[in-house]
Amino acid sequence: MRIQYAMVLGITLISTQVFAADEKLPAVWKGEGELGFISTSGNTATQTLNAKLKLSNEREKWKHTAIAEGIRALDKNVVTAERYILSGKTDYKFSEVSYIFGLLKYEDDRFSGYHYQANLIAGYGHKLIKSDRINLAVEVGGGVRRSETLTNTTSNEGIVYGAMDLGWKVSESAGFNEKLTVESGADSTVTKSVTGLKAKINSSLASKITYTIRHVSKVPVGVEKTDREMAITLVYSF
Repeated sequence: MRIQYAMVLGITLISTQVFAADEKLPAVWKGEGELGFISTSGNTATQTLNAKLKLSNEREKWKHTAIAEGIRALDKNVVTAERYILSGKTDYKFSEVSYIFGLLKYEDDRFSGYHYQANLIAGYGHKLIKSDRINLAVEVGGGVRRSETLTNTTSNEGIVYGAMDLGWKVSESAGFNEKLTVESGADSTVTKSVTGLKAKINSSLASKITYTIRHVSKVPVGVEKTDREMAITLVYSF
């Protein structure tokens, strides 16, 4: 089942390129790679590795984004966190400030009580503020969430989706970002906040600090409802 969803994600990303192939503007690919690693020894022995890769392609009417990220933490050689996320998103712009979108996300969190969770969402987005220093966009939509528990029980539920993305250019070398998403269904509501501060080191390299809070209203027995994560990474833009 995990392979099937990965295949669907790949097909979706390829098909969006086909839809945009007849546009006059040339394809412009941009990317960001993030990597963070923390290791301690002595009284405590821990290791944490987190990585993220983001690719985007923007044309006159279309924008395609693909993201792969993962985190793995060890405490005295015991795995305490392991999560992998794949997502693909396509926007079709009606104007400079309004667009419709389709979003496909697959998440494999070994400590969430699920084998996987996958979302397929469609909706409308609007940029409330668009300037050189501040950008604020909101999105609303709906779709379906498919989940498989550790006992191999699968479920499908309709969900309502909402998101807010704020970007603030603090200075020529520093930027602040806050992204909030809510995915609410009959079984559970997932709320996620990612707060980030990025500072340029040179034209292609930057340092980044992010603080993530993820809350799930209903979880399997023995699983915490709220996860908090602080990450320090180096970002390479290309």
